[in-house]
Amino acid sequence: MRKTKAKKIPLAADPRYNDVLVTRFVNNLMLGGKKNTAFNIFYDAVDRIAKQTGENGYEIWKRALNNVTPAVEVRSRRIGGATFQIPSEVRADRKTSLSIKWLIRYSRERNGRSMAEKLANEVIAASKGEGGAFKKKEDTHRMAEANKAFAHFRV
Repeated sequence: MRKTKAKKIPLAADPRYNDVLVTRFVNNLMLGGKKNTAFNIFYDAVDRIAKQTGENGYEIWKRALNNVTPAVEVRSRRIGGATFQIPSEVRADRKTSLSIKWLIRYSRERNGRSMAEKLANEVIAASKGEGGAFKKKEDTHRMAEANKAFAHFRV
């Protein structure tokens, strides 16, 4: 194990919304170091959301991110030769990380012409409490609920 914790490098806020969370989202969206392309995809998706819903696209994106943020998850732990799925609360940093990754993953799996279109559709679905990313959160919570009996094994 390492002696000291690796220090977190602070992210720069994005130019349009002045939000660090947007930069974090774009960093996860980025492929092959093409950050400018990733920003263009994100901003295009937000504009599409605003056009489709008639509301502020940025606010809908934040609501979608909140809707897919998990509160609990299960972790595997070996106890006496058996592996148990133990429910545990998710750290704040990991919560946002998981919700961002799920939104992007299920956007990529959608069918549509461009990534911006797929992302916009997934964000709109997630803000309404639908879509793949929201279903993933529900499944995670359901699994934690089902394994509540093993909560006493928590470290």
